[in-house]
Amino acid sequence: MPVNIQHSLEAAPMRSASARWGLTGLSLCMLLSSLGTSIANVGLPALAQAFSASFQQVQWVVLAYLLAITTLSVGVGRLGDLFGRRRLLLVGIALFTLGSAACGLASGLPGLIAARAVQGSGAAIMMTLSLALVGEALPKDRTGSAMGLLGTMSAVGTALGPSLGGVLIAGFGWRAIFLATLPFSVLAFAIIGRGLPPDRFRETGDRPRFDMLGTLLLAATLAAYALAMTWGRGSFGPLNAALLLAAAAGAGLFVYVQAKVTSPLIRLAMLREPVLRTGLLTNMLVATVMMTTLVVGPFYLAGALGLDAAGIGLAMAVGPVVSALSGVPAGRLVDRFGARLMTLAGLAIMILAALLLAALPLRVGIAGYIVALMVLTPGYALFQAANNTAVMRDIGPDRRGLVSGMLSLARNLGLVTGASAMGAVFAFASRADGIATSTPDVIATGMRITFGLSGGLLLLALAIAMRAGQPRTGGTSTSP
Repeated sequence: MPVNIQHSLEAAPMRSASARWGLTGLSLCMLLSSLGTSIANVGLPALAQAFSASFQQVQWVVLAYLLAITTLSVGVGRLGDLFGRRRLLLVGIALFTLGSAACGLASGLPGLIAARAVQGSGAAIMMTLSLALVGEALPKDRTGSAMGLLGTMSAVGTALGPSLGGVLIAGFGWRAIFLATLPFSVLAFAIIGRGLPPDRFRETGDRPRFDMLGTLLLAATLAAYALAMTWGRGSFGPLNAALLLAAAAGAGLFVYVQAKVTSPLIRLAMLREPVLRTGLLTNMLVATVMMTTLVVGPFYLAGALGLDAAGIGLAMAVGPVVSALSGVPAGRLVDRFGARLMTLAGLAIMILAALLLAALPLRVGIAGYIVALMVLTPGYALFQAANNTAVMRDIGPDRRGLVSGMLSLARNLGLVTGASAMGAVFAFASRADGIATSTPDVIATGMRITFGLSGGLLLLALAIAMRAGQPRTGGTSTSP
């Protein structure tokens, strides 16, 4: 047997084993970063009691994490492209680990909030680069399955957070919700170090500089927007308006700087690429609708259907559980039938689910709500796997981190917009002195109007996806 053929046969199992280790590590990163988002919410009452603080003060424990992820996703993605995604991912896991330890050992609320910002910075790196590294860990024809698996792990983290956090707080106190992630973070670090190949770099003289000014401008702009959308828990006052104006001004200044600098963070011409532009817009619209279910659902279940806290928790858990079960099959469908067709199919299923949410619970109660969620979440899993695959599959190696960061940013912008704007729509539609005093019939009307609008947003996403045409068939990488 020729030596080169024998070497190839021996190397194939090694590459396959390395790919499995790499995908395991990336999945664990996605699980931990999602768990970090959801596990802290259930601890807010315990934190308020422990630190003798108001809800407005302890909510910064959640907000600091969200702001770090939102503001850093694009910048860390670009840093990974320039200086090595595997290396930066290891730094991100280390930051997440250190932040988790500092949270668990915090002696005061300001220290806890600062530690959560560090933890969120690590989570931003882990979320962004996990998507970007799929193309290096697996062959292109398995990208859809890998994206489906990462989506599953994200859903598992989201679903596991509230229940796991409640058990840990009841048994060991609030510090346990942060310290419990430490052994898994260390495990993720070890697996990534073993399972992913070393970074490959261009010649030093050919490597572009990092756009620090653009990165800082974008981070400040996104922070202003996120704060404008979340400050005041739904009320919109002068401070919200000032922050929104600051975000608009920052966005204009960012575009101006990107057009002038030699090595911009985002080349504006990238947004003219149909697949990328479509992927970002539809991702933001779909995330807006998904957050609507999390914001509106509890009010409807309590106010219109009369469920207690335990019943609401069980009903709301249906969505993440179904999403976790459908993520991997959705990825396989993408690999078999193509990303474009499955993107359209996922959006069509979600439109049907939004219409069911607007009508079915009003007729058959909690069973109708659960059935509608069981339609919505597989559609979302299918859309996510297909959309991420379509955007990431043909991106050149020099831009994977940046584009992954842009996808994460679009999703986070949709989440904060859904939490604020769609929450405001529901509050306005459930007109009364307040939602707490509204009658079940009025809350049901608010539910119907809100999810009717959600269906309209999904129809817009479907129209954008259909207009985009066939995705590109070759690499479109340009030198940054």
